[in-house]
Amino acid sequence: MKESRIDARPLATLATDCWATALLLAATVLAVPALGGLVRPAFVLGCAVAGWFAWRRSPEAHVQSAILMFAFAPFVRRLVDISAGFDSSGIMLSGPLLFIIAPVPSLALSPSDKDRPGNPWLVAPLIILACIVYGGALSIFQNDWFNAANGGMKWTAPVLYAIALQQRAQSDGALLDAITRVFLLVLPLTGLYGIWQYVDPQGWDRFWMVNASITSAGYPLPYMVRVFSTMNGPASYATFTATGLLLVGFLRPGWLALAAMAPAALGLLLSLYRTSWITLAVGVLFCMLFPSTRRRAVSITVGLVGAVIVTVMFTPFAEVITSRLESLGSVSQDSSGSERLDEFVTLWNAPNSMVLGSGFTITDVGVAGAMPIDGQIIASWVTMGIPVGLICLAAYVWVGLAATGAAWRMPTREGAVLGALAISALLIQLPLTSISSGEVSALFWMLVAMACPLDQMAGGARRTVAARQHQAGA
Repeated sequence: MKESRIDARPLATLATDCWATALLLAATVLAVPALGGLVRPAFVLGCAVAGWFAWRRSPEAHVQSAILMFAFAPFVRRLVDISAGFDSSGIMLSGPLLFIIAPVPSLALSPSDKDRPGNPWLVAPLIILACIVYGGALSIFQNDWFNAANGGMKWTAPVLYAIALQQRAQSDGALLDAITRVFLLVLPLTGLYGIWQYVDPQGWDRFWMVNASITSAGYPLPYMVRVFSTMNGPASYATFTATGLLLVGFLRPGWLALAAMAPAALGLLLSLYRTSWITLAVGVLFCMLFPSTRRRAVSITVGLVGAVIVTVMFTPFAEVITSRLESLGSVSQDSSGSERLDEFVTLWNAPNSMVLGSGFTITDVGVAGAMPIDGQIIASWVTMGIPVGLICLAAYVWVGLAATGAAWRMPTREGAVLGALAISALLIQLPLTSISSGEVSALFWMLVAMACPLDQMAGGARRTVAARQHQAGA
């Protein structure tokens, strides 16, 4: 990878790469008074068209547009809901998934190269897709066609997108440069809005919190919101923000990066989502292991610690953030940790211990007695049962380890950061949050595809074949 590439392309290129997506988001909001609820299916179809258009332009443009779509589509949905009435099905949230499915036909339409060696990276994604088919079949056998389609799409779209991206990814780091540039724009916008949301939640946010029965977002009152900014919940917002902070912090040094990171860091703290706090810390510590990122990792650590100290000493947010930080070292105060352990106990004591799985289900945690599904382990167990769920988990670990190896395959800042993001996902996100569904899954699969570009994977296969042929000839 060329370490100077990111600085060589200005932020202004976003305007040419993402104009169709930005136009779709803005036009949807402006069209609500005229179209009412009809704007929802129009938006979904528009996402498919915009995804096709962005992919035709370039994979880099598509990656940037996809981040914008996942970051701001939930916000547009809330603006539509407050004007046209609450939509419990959340049909507009399927738009970003259609956006990332748009490149998939290019896989079938592209001419195959018979001389090119196999791509071993594809094995794990194909195993995961087979497990998803099994989960969907379980739902169909229960005559639950809606959840089979809805859950199957949420799990399948990110994997298919990763396969398409990996076929286009190269070791020059162009895709990583593109995603870093777009985060340089997304971080300050979502961070500033998140701070405003915490201090004075707007009508569309309060309306959504009340009608969606989302317990993880706190209460629709000033200083009582767990910040979710423009996204669909604190977990997705915090995950995107922590990832953006790592990318921008290490790959875009300078005053512009600091200006983007400051509101984002505060927004991350106000999300009160400790999983992403730990994920960010693990990523920075991992980068300390490599000479290319060690100095920057120390600077980022000092900056983040300083930001936390300033926040808890000189802002009106001090009490809630301090209380959340203290819970990291206190088992008695860790209610969410106890809840996650209780989920394992509940599943183990279930009839047949959920050996076969229950297929794709939508659990409304606002309903009394409903068990939340936290972490990829629980999600795979509930959906696919123990045997198939373990196979699915093993494939996710396989993909994560392959991406972690980027830190050694590519001894640059980019390789170290990709490895840090992958190891953080394996150690922290996989047991504590789901990396298989929705926007968090899309982000995970984007990054692991970039960490395992086709030229490296095919090159490794080519060297293996040559070595075997040499040994056979000897």
